[in-house]
Amino acid sequence: MKLKFWLSIFAVAVGLIPSQGYAEDEAANNRVGVGEYWMFYHVHATDISGPFTPPGLNLDLKNLSTPLFAYIRRLHGHLWAEAALGIPPLAKTVGKGPAELGSVPYNGQVITTARWFAPSLLLRYEFLDEHYIVRPYLEAGINYVMFYDRNSTPAGDAGAGGPTRIELPSSVGPAGTVGVALRLPRNWGMTVSWSASRVRTHLMAITADIQRTSTISFNPQALVIAATYAF
Repeated sequence: MKLKFWLSIFAVAVGLIPSQGYAEDEAANNRVGVGEYWMFYHVHATDISGPFTPPGLNLDLKNLSTPLFAYIRRLHGHLWAEAALGIPPLAKTVGKGPAELGSVPYNGQVITTARWFAPSLLLRYEFLDEHYIVRPYLEAGINYVMFYDRNSTPAGDAGAGGPTRIELPSSVGPAGTVGVALRLPRNWGMTVSWSASRVRTHLMAITADIQRTSTISFNPQALVIAATYAF
């Protein structure tokens, strides 16, 4: 429903574009943005290993969405810097592999949850000049992810054989974006973009004195639609 809402807003905004560009924000060096991330994960993980662990246990992650906030500052000409942050979403990890561990359901069950604090710092190059209403852009930079509120669910505890503590070290990796910026009247605008980043961590699940591990690459990609204001 959120995606349909933002796509409708973008379609209306495009329909309101006049035949000539606006001049209000030509000298503006700052922009703020508010929008929505739609995250799509492409998880690659090693099988969970450790004592008393059957082979073939793996992990996947449910897609999610979260609100976005961004600040963009002109550095020089077509070059901008962007700091972006989503409200930390609750990411849900699901089991992938056998349908059951003994008599305990596993495949498709939510076994852990964690919140992601994931700011990005990016350099943006905007093509064309300020007189164009639609300007494509490219971004490259780094993404930092800190995992917190890490918990094993009742299904995860049952599969692991008891209450389980989850450890996930932070991740730092490259990030890139391709997008278009749309100018609207009175310094307003919109952006639509597709981004990808590398998020890699090492899971440790500790049940009593048993440690089980997996190395996970989440490979998130995101559709972002945001409203912007230049000043």
